[in-house]
Amino acid sequence: MKILSIIGARPQFVKEAIVQNEINKFSDIDEIVVHTGQHYDSNMSGIFFDVLNIKKPKYNLGIEASSHGEMTGKMLIELEKIMLIEKPDIVLLYGDTNSTLAGAIAASKLKIHIAHVEAGLRQEPRDMPEETNRVLTDRISSYLFSPSYLGVENLKNEGIINNVYFTGDVMYDIFLKMKPRFDYSILEELNLKKNEYIMMTLHRDFNVDVHKKLEKILKEVNKVSKEIQVVLPIHPRTKKRIKEFGLEDLISNLKIIEPVDYLKLMGLTEYCYKVVTDSGGYQKESYFLGKEACVVMPDTSWRELVNYKLNTLSEEDMIYYNVMNSKKVEYVENIYGDGKASERIISILREEKIGIRQIQYNE
Repeated sequence: MKILSIIGARPQFVKEAIVQNEINKFSDIDEIVVHTGQHYDSNMSGIFFDVLNIKKPKYNLGIEASSHGEMTGKMLIELEKIMLIEKPDIVLLYGDTNSTLAGAIAASKLKIHIAHVEAGLRQEPRDMPEETNRVLTDRISSYLFSPSYLGVENLKNEGIINNVYFTGDVMYDIFLKMKPRFDYSILEELNLKKNEYIMMTLHRDFNVDVHKKLEKILKEVNKVSKEIQVVLPIHPRTKKRIKEFGLEDLISNLKIIEPVDYLKLMGLTEYCYKVVTDSGGYQKESYFLGKEACVVMPDTSWRELVNYKLNTLSEEDMIYYNVMNSKKVEYVENIYGDGKASERIISILREEKIGIRQIQYNE
C-alpha cells in the first residue's frame, strides 16, 4: 500500500511525525511525504522529526502564503502532478488548511481514496477559510478519522455516516510520547513557583490586528497580572502590533519572554495555575495537563472542553473575571482517546486494504 501524506502548516508536521512513526512499523506500507511550503518552523517541527527519527518530505513545493485562492490553486496543480507520478492508494490529510483542501480536490479528481485526520470538527463562523476547508474535505473523504465523539456526531448530523471512526486525537499521542522530555529548566530561570502564575499565548489576527480589541485584551490581562504573575511567550505578530499601537505600558507588568519550543511550553504549562490563549492546539494541550484555559475566541472547534466546562470561551472584556473566578469542575478523562489514535488510523487503513471494515474505537 502506498500512502501520500500532505502537510503544510506547523501543526501538521507534528501530527505527521507521530503517524509516520506508526507507519514505519509496517514493511507493507510505502509512504511519500509532500510539504506544500505553506509554513515551516524548525523550532516547532524539527524537534518531533528528530526525537521520533522519521524521514523528511520527499517533495517540497515551496508554495508560500498568498491569497487563499492563489495558494490553493497552485497547490492543486502541483499536487496533481505528484499524484500522477507516485500513484498512491491513499492520500492522507490533516486538519483544515489550504494544503488539506488542495490535496483533497486533487485526489478526488484522480479517484484516489482520501483519509482525513481530524474529521468532523466544526466551528463558527461557518465562513472562516478553515471551516470551509474542513467541511469540503469531509464531504469527499473516503475515511473520516475523528478525534472525538462530538466530531462523529457532527458528521452524522450532516448525513455522513459511512467509514467514520472515532480514533482519538493524534496530538494526544504526541503529548504522551513527548511527556518524558518536557523541559522545566525555564521555571527556575524565571523564578516561577507551582500554581502561582498564568501562562498566556496570543496571536490570532482577529485579536491582535484590531487596536481596540488588543487594547481591551491587554487591559484585562494587566489587571490579572496585579494579582498573579502572567507569563507571555510573545508571538512576533503580537509584539509588532503592541509596538505599532503604542500599548507597551499594558504589558510592563507581564513576564514577557521569547517564543519557546513545545517541550518548554509544556513544562511551563504543567506547573501553571491557568492558561489564557487563542490557540487551537494549546487550549487542548492545557486540558491534557489538567489546566483550565480561558479561550479568547468567539468559538472553538474543541467544543467538548467548553461543554464539559473544563475551558471557558471569553470575550476580551471578561478575561479577568474568567481567570480569577475559580470553579470546581470534575476532570473528564479520555475525551480525545487513550493515546493510540495513530495506531488505530494505520490499523484501519491496512485492514481496509484486505477487506476488513467498520472497526470501532471500543472494540
